[in-house]
Amino acid sequence: MEEIQNRIKALRIIPVVIMDDAANAVSLAESLLEGGLPCAEITFRTADAAETIKRLSQYREILLGAGTVLSVDHVKAAVDSGALFIVSPGFNPKVVGYCVDHKIPVFPGVCTPTEIEMGLEFGLDILKFFPAESFGGLKTLKAVSAPYGQVKFIPTGGINERNICDYLAFNKVIACGGSWMVPRELISEGRFREITQLVSEAVMIVNKTGQVSHK
Repeated sequence: MEEIQNRIKALRIIPVVIMDDAANAVSLAESLLEGGLPCAEITFRTADAAETIKRLSQYREILLGAGTVLSVDHVKAAVDSGALFIVSPGFNPKVVGYCVDHKIPVFPGVCTPTEIEMGLEFGLDILKFFPAESFGGLKTLKAVSAPYGQVKFIPTGGINERNICDYLAFNKVIACGGSWMVPRELISEGRFREITQLVSEAVMIVNKTGQVSHK
């Protein structure tokens, strides 16, 4: 579990991907690798999610996760297909409990102190802050996280090339989830050269933040 967390911290971006056709998995993997971002969170928003994860799992260098995980059945399907970590939009105790019991890294969505404390009850110290921008953005995250010095966050929702550096400069943010570098329409249309360019630009933007942190 610690290894997965360290890899996420090093990457600093988690591409959040919606795949309508698993046949595009190989091209997506090549775009991510060529762009310098060996990571993908494949969301369970389409019927091809599990198959996409299975096809991507052949690329051992890619840190592969499953997102929009809403049930224990989703967890099982994702892990059986090769997912290494689980992300959920909200805090589902059954999903979190199953993952904790089976030592599967899980990052449930939270946006209130109550939900943060639920995470602490399960022994979690890295949580997804979602929906980040719609819930007040960095200002809200700083406010709700203030009492919880040991907890780190992965903000997701409305994160893009214009605001990601602001989030990453906050010392309680280890990485951000975003989809702007892997747009659903570009994937569906097979425009992978453009995706590679967007991924490369995202990596360059994040690298500019350095190690500066703001309290």
